Amino acid sequence: MSSPNQPVPFTADDYRARMARAAESAAEAGLAGVLVAPGPDLVHLTGYRPVNTERLTLLVLRAGEDPVLVVPTLEAPDAEQAVGSPALTLRDWTDGKDPYAVAAPLLDADGRFGISDNAWAMHLLGLQQFLPGTSYVSLTEALPMLRAVKDAAELERLAAAGAAADATYEEILKVRFSGRKETDVAADLAALLKQFGHSQVDFTVVGSGPNGANPHHEAGDRTIERGDMVVLDFGGLKHGYGSDTSRTVHVGEPTAEEQRVHDIVREAQEAGCRAVRPGIACQEIDRAARAVITEFGYGERFIHRTGHGIGVTTHEPPYMIEGEEQLLVPGMCFSVEPGIYLPGRFGVRIEDIVTVTEDGGRRLNTTARELAVVE
Repeated sequence: MSSPNQPVPFTADDYRARMARAAESAAEAGLAGVLVAPGPDLVHLTGYRPVNTERLTLLVLRAGEDPVLVVPTLEAPDAEQAVGSPALTLRDWTDGKDPYAVAAPLLDADGRFGISDNAWAMHLLGLQQFLPGTSYVSLTEALPMLRAVKDAAELERLAAAGAAADATYEEILKVRFSGRKETDVAADLAALLKQFGHSQVDFTVVGSGPNGANPHHEAGDRTIERGDMVVLDFGGLKHGYGSDTSRTVHVGEPTAEEQRVHDIVREAQEAGCRAVRPGIACQEIDRAARAVITEFGYGERFIHRTGHGIGVTTHEPPYMIEGEEQLLVPGMCFSVEPGIYLPGRFGVRIEDIVTVTEDGGRRLNTTARELAVVE
């Protein structure tokens, strides 16, 4: 086991295995292969993180074939430095040449391919023009489980990111809220996430008073006042893997109603976490949390899904929502974050990242879930 500051490094063999699984999963789904553009899928599969530009970079994965990465010649030296490059064959193309003429021979001319959601339209259309018999489907639709099940090294990184977010929360409780703007507290959260090892801060939601009734409220110029409920939701990337946690605090002592609403959300969040175990559908997590809030009469005020997956991005499949019948598998990681939102008044949300174990679930966030009183 490595320390939180020195995670187990991924190897070329790790990336080779990931690419092989992706190609096999595509074949099982009836696809001719997988086409991966720069973005989180490419990072996950190869360790290569190029800038996504008008120049075509494309990983081609097909069952029974060696992985091939098509890259611009001027970026080939960087691609060769990626940890996963020994598991790849590089095919480069120079400016002035048609990159699709390089990519096309790697594809089945009549094949249906899964392609990264964030692939540029110009690249997809370029492939279609060169190979009009091909068709494409987004990877989120075709292979939603592509990045969903984490290995031990990935789980270690997610745990380290969760611990850093927890440390951030413990520290933010010590700062003054009353009389300061939401943006001031958001800046504190961002600085603390960086202090505790995050390389990237993705969001710092600070929703005070009525702003807390907007689940994705961006911190604004509202001055936080005594008597406010304040929703805190923050996270980003550490060691390339995500954190995401929410806690709701109160400036001064809460009213009986505020305490009651918070207690209901805490009970719902506990129910959602308790429901986690292998073999049940994702929607059962949503049902478990939502049933509690509905029982207490606030069902219409729980206005979003109960959770989302997390990994090399802070939001990814699977999703804990009614209708999602994907079964939970050990190694999946996702948020459990029910909330109640009372327009014009206040909101409450409590969120932990949970990983599925062999016989249940384990929270990667461990800070107190009771309503904290701040100054």
